[in-house]
Amino acid sequence: MLPPHTTPSPRRHPTPFRASWKGGWLLAVAAVHTAFAAVVFLPQLQEIARRGVFDSVGTDPMVGAVAWFVLFGGVLALLGWAVLLLERHAVLAPVPLRPLGMGVLALTVLGIVLMPASGFWLALPPALALCRRPRR
Repeated sequence: MLPPHTTPSPRRHPTPFRASWKGGWLLAVAAVHTAFAAVVFLPQLQEIARRGVFDSVGTDPMVGAVAWFVLFGGVLALLGWAVLLLERHAVLAPVPLRPLGMGVLALTVLGIVLMPASGFWLALPPALALCRRPRR
């Protein structure tokens, strides 16, 4: 029996896959994005290392673009991780992910418009899924 003024901790039930795939998807896209950078932009990454990393971009637009490409992979991984954690804990405390989804969708659509032949299409399924209203 529980002492007075305490409540039992809520049981944790795993979130069904259909409700918790979006964070993992974004993490996978981030991993592919970063691996792509390591393969395709190896010369620029080696140049950054050759320059000693600190202040290595300078005014070189190609090295700057590669730096942003790699950094975006990290930010996308952090976003995927956050979404994954929110999805896993949504059973305990429902979290409205729709505003986040709208932001991800806006950035994804802008990326697709600016660069149709890019990996931005890979972010479209989780962005649209995050925009859906949660079921009651």
